[in-house]
Amino acid sequence: MEGKLAVVTGGAGFVGSHLCERLLADGYKVISLDNYFTGTKENHVDGVEYREGHTKDIAEHITETPDFIFHLGEYSRVAPSLEEPHQVWDLNVAGTCAVLEWWRGHNCKLVYAGSSTRFAEERADGVSGQNRAPYSFAKAMNSELVHNYGRWYDLDYSIAYFYNVYGPRERAGQYTGGYGTVVETFKQCALSEAKVCQINGTGDQTRAFTHVFDTVDALMKIAEKGEQDEYAISAAEVYSLNDLRDMFGLQAEYQEPTKSTRSNGAYDTSKLQELGWKQRHQLKEYIDESTK
Repeated sequence: MEGKLAVVTGGAGFVGSHLCERLLADGYKVISLDNYFTGTKENHVDGVEYREGHTKDIAEHITETPDFIFHLGEYSRVAPSLEEPHQVWDLNVAGTCAVLEWWRGHNCKLVYAGSSTRFAEERADGVSGQNRAPYSFAKAMNSELVHNYGRWYDLDYSIAYFYNVYGPRERAGQYTGGYGTVVETFKQCALSEAKVCQINGTGDQTRAFTHVFDTVDALMKIAEKGEQDEYAISAAEVYSLNDLRDMFGLQAEYQEPTKSTRSNGAYDTSKLQELGWKQRHQLKEYIDESTK
């Protein structure tokens, strides 16, 4: 892939920084566009060209025509989105609409990072997973919009659904104003003296925690081999938050469930496996290694 150009929105974020690193290793030239809402310059990778800006201004910041654009640069937390829907509309609606128009003008391949929250179980009151919070609603809408842009304008794309990504460079909730991920939040609890975590609900809600290296490997295969289709990037194993608590050796303080409290299971990855992907990392191994 020597000399090919990839643009990564959100390239200074958790998953985006690992993707930039992998793209460089595979011989790509890489441009990151990030507004540093949750990304950080500590995640910069030598060799990547970083441009600071909002995705709604992508046409001003990216004038090149890349081979691929990976659109990861969106608001990405469920519960906080209930308190700040304006941020979701700004980043995930205005920003993504601009990215799609830019994509239409440059006619490259788009890999869109969708959210598995749209597949969460239906709530007791009949509310579907994608309608539980502004974040999940916007992400589900954007996935459909990507499909439609592909149909309307004959554009090349694939949609990847992330499943509770964990690994190096995660952000912990208590240090990031609620934007952290649960594995890193529990990890920081385990490394603290208190060794107590907070769980909303009973702790029986489940997740298919998927390592960031497996996620990035899947994104590469989707970009290079994927079709105009959807691909789930999911670990095979499913754990409850209580299982996660026990893996970290924590005590739990239970809080009332929020409107966004949900369960996700593992998803069929057979289409991804047909592209050559294989899960290589296990949650327990990561926890044991990172809490030594």
